[in-house]
Amino acid sequence: MSQPDIALQATVPAAAAGRRFDAVVAELFPSYSRSRLSTWIKSGEVLLDGNAVRPRDPVHGGELVSLNVTPDVQTRSEPEDIPLDVLFEDEHVIVIDKPAGLVVHPGAGNPDGTLVNALLYRQPDLNALPRAGIVHRLDKDTSGVMVVARTLVAHTALVEQLSSREVYRQYLAVVSGALVSGGTAKAPIDRHPRDRIRMAVREDGRDAITHFRLRERFRAHTLLECRLETGRTHQIRVHMAHLKHPIIGDPLYGGSLKLPRGANVALVTALKGFRRQALHAETLEFVHPVTGEAVRCSAPMPADMQALVTALRDDTAEAIERAR
Repeated sequence: MSQPDIALQATVPAAAAGRRFDAVVAELFPSYSRSRLSTWIKSGEVLLDGNAVRPRDPVHGGELVSLNVTPDVQTRSEPEDIPLDVLFEDEHVIVIDKPAGLVVHPGAGNPDGTLVNALLYRQPDLNALPRAGIVHRLDKDTSGVMVVARTLVAHTALVEQLSSREVYRQYLAVVSGALVSGGTAKAPIDRHPRDRIRMAVREDGRDAITHFRLRERFRAHTLLECRLETGRTHQIRVHMAHLKHPIIGDPLYGGSLKLPRGANVALVTALKGFRRQALHAETLEFVHPVTGEAVRCSAPMPADMQALVTALRDDTAEAIERAR
């Protein structure tokens, strides 16, 4: 699919007389962010009766506003033929099931082999969108559902939904400790004061809220459903560690491995061999940026995490049987 240049026109309503040009343009073309429209005004790609004007210049009403934009290259990564598991796709968005181990954005230590490279191979003109259309991310070793915008209109709409907390995001996490009930973690998060790789709960951090409930309880572990109300970096990982129930296998926040008393060989092997955080983005629901319909996609728990849950389940059943 080739993304066309943007060519739109609209008439300034009489009621807008005396208002700033940039404010009126933002109302006439609400599918694009104010900052992006401001950039286009300053570069002369948004005209008033065919003339370039400043963002602060007043309008009189009745003028013709024309928007003609050829999107610049925003993402310069190279396309790579990396298979993607597509859950939903149309001309506006694509929803994928990201495997654990796939980095989302190129960066230090990961210049290629990322989701961005895979997306550009699938649709080269995504290079005209910020971060090739990616509007949210999953950590490298977190699996599950992600939505990617395929057009600038969709990108703006999805970013707005995320910032206004209108996107439903549910995760599965296997944590240490046999919880007896669900709850809500409401603790601000920001960069760790000493270790810049880690995040931490901090009084001066950004608002962060995670709701969680029990999916399945084992002898010394719990499978949780976690719903994000906010979307801070490492949020579920940090919150569960803060509650003293870290996610199994988490290399940053997991702490030392604790085995249940009398654990069978299969469980010991499964726990010691699980080398990533046991965290999976199970369900994502958002409003389609063009049709307005609800789009809900779910991805099954990946094989490695399912094997871990099976080992925990079998060990719990054996312990119950022994106690009889």
